[in-house]
Amino acid sequence: MDEFELIRKLTRSLPTNDTVATGVGDDCAVLDLGVPDRQFLFKTDAVVEGIHFLPDTAPEKIGHKALARALSDIAAMAGTPIAALVTLGLPKKFDPERVAAIYQGMKPVADKFGVAIVGGETTTNPERVFLSIALLGWVPRGKAVLRSGAKAGDAIFVSGDLGGSLSGRHLEVEPRIAEAHWLARHFHVHAMIDLSDGLAGDLRHVLQHSGVGAELLATSIPVSRAARQAAKASTSAKPPLLAALTDGEDFELLFTLPSRSAVPLLDGWKEQFPKVKLTCIGKVVAGEGITIRDQQGVRKLSAHGYVHFA
Repeated sequence: MDEFELIRKLTRSLPTNDTVATGVGDDCAVLDLGVPDRQFLFKTDAVVEGIHFLPDTAPEKIGHKALARALSDIAAMAGTPIAALVTLGLPKKFDPERVAAIYQGMKPVADKFGVAIVGGETTTNPERVFLSIALLGWVPRGKAVLRSGAKAGDAIFVSGDLGGSLSGRHLEVEPRIAEAHWLARHFHVHAMIDLSDGLAGDLRHVLQHSGVGAELLATSIPVSRAARQAAKASTSAKPPLLAALTDGEDFELLFTLPSRSAVPLLDGWKEQFPKVKLTCIGKVVAGEGITIRDQQGVRKLSAHGYVHFA
């Protein structure tokens, strides 16, 4: 049973109440707490030693990544973060100075995005360190951008470069909150997700929730320099395109919007965010699944992103 099969099994009959506007299945839950002009976003995310960072990873980078990953999900809904709780699991023999440095690593990213860290929980975890972040945010009422709104004919865009994140970029997550706010203010974004498990996997989430398919253009997918260098350095490394599709931990935005908006979007983005690449990588089509067009023609994309327990 892989991660997504387990999630489906666990969430078939979860309790709910009248505050839930959007529950399981998106980057954040959307809660309606009766505030006239806004709804609230609720998210939890965890990083685990040996999975998301190594035992010798600089502690400040661990803290940064833990909080920034959760903030990336708030960005995917075009939301604004408010406050976080931190659950920390530690072996019995831990280094207090290292733990303090992990917390110090959260502070710059919290300060940058106006996040209050308001408490949490500590517990013993026999073998390894883990951090779980519970994050609260908000979005203007009715304006949360969900995964489920993609429409046939939409253009598909992605920010930044993809693949090769294990070279170090996965520890330097830069949540695209400002970019998402700008998008939501100026364009009718139909669907959006952040790329945590890889383009091939996360795009499928959007397509499945929206009931549509996609055609990608292989030459347009923005492959990172790190992915290209890794392929040159080792014959056992993934081909660069496959790395961009499946590596994960990119934490970039993937979104769809009407194709007529593509040119004004690219022009406006270049002026607003000159240091952040934005690329149209394909289009949403009727049907299901993903095809990819390359020099050999159009073929079904069989690659998937990262899946826990697989």
